Amino acid sequence: MSDAPEITPEAVESAVAAALEAIGAAATTAELKAARAAHVAEGSPLAVLNASMRQVAPEHKATFGKLIGQGRGQVTKALDAKEAELAEAETAARLEAERVDITAVSTRTRVGARHPLPLLQEEISDIFVSMGWEVAEGPELEHEWYNFDALNLDPDHPARQMQDTFYVDPTSRHLVMRTQTSPVQMRTMLDRDVPIYIVSPGRVFRTDEYDATHLPVFTQVEGLVVDKGITMAHLKGTLDHLARQLFGAEAKTRLRTNFFPFTEPSAEFDLWHPTFKGGARWIEWGGCGVVNPNVLRAAGIDPEEYSGFAFGIGVERGLMFRSDVQDMRDMAEGDIRFSEQFGMVV
Repeated sequence: MSDAPEITPEAVESAVAAALEAIGAAATTAELKAARAAHVAEGSPLAVLNASMRQVAPEHKATFGKLIGQGRGQVTKALDAKEAELAEAETAARLEAERVDITAVSTRTRVGARHPLPLLQEEISDIFVSMGWEVAEGPELEHEWYNFDALNLDPDHPARQMQDTFYVDPTSRHLVMRTQTSPVQMRTMLDRDVPIYIVSPGRVFRTDEYDATHLPVFTQVEGLVVDKGITMAHLKGTLDHLARQLFGAEAKTRLRTNFFPFTEPSAEFDLWHPTFKGGARWIEWGGCGVVNPNVLRAAGIDPEEYSGFAFGIGVERGLMFRSDVQDMRDMAEGDIRFSEQFGMVV
């Protein structure tokens, strides 16, 4: 003897009525989902009646099938209507909860923040302006003569290769995206009389990889002094003063012998960072040296009468070890959250 319920109009009508009542009582999409599971899904009264069709005599299948099908269709239609109604109501409620009265006076003003790179660049420039120096600027699209030849870089110097420098088509015009702000120094020596005391901040361009410690576009601050009797001692004193102003009274620099075509003698200089996260240490900071006599001659300055010094630092690198920035790409990707953490002070 089978346990399947008998298919009758009364049984179908009862199952449909129970389903419609549950659907009508649902006040949220979660309650409607429960009603669907109880009255439409497998194991529900209508589903069980539909499964009982296997035991109906062939001559009655059409009649009972139509009866159950109409009942299930009625329930499905009610479900769809209720789902649309609830979705509309919940959307309206969410919009009302999030509504903002744009005519009301704001009770909160969001404080903006400048990018830390120009802030640090300006702070460095201000340090030198306070010493009586001037800030000099120049074009980012530069002639090869100013960028290389005038700075004593031979035609076969590696920096002049296309894998290191951005050349602008057509190359016959000898235009490059400047690889350092040193061309500003040469333009200044050509345009002004000595003595010269300038810093030249700005963007520079090199074909470096875009990774945590390199950017193809980055910021430099270079300094140049040309006067009578200038020595490496003046350079060292200037760098120590800059270090103390940026990193505290205990900061200092040290020089390590190196070679640069535009200075002779030349040196890499390191910074003693007294408040570095993880402990005080020496950190490589930039390059420097006494201006090469050939550079002075290219600018029409007599190296027998005048001498000078020059140095260059990367602002991004300074920001990294001053503010514990771990990835240089954060400085270039434009995420406002990066700038906000610095506020208005680096």
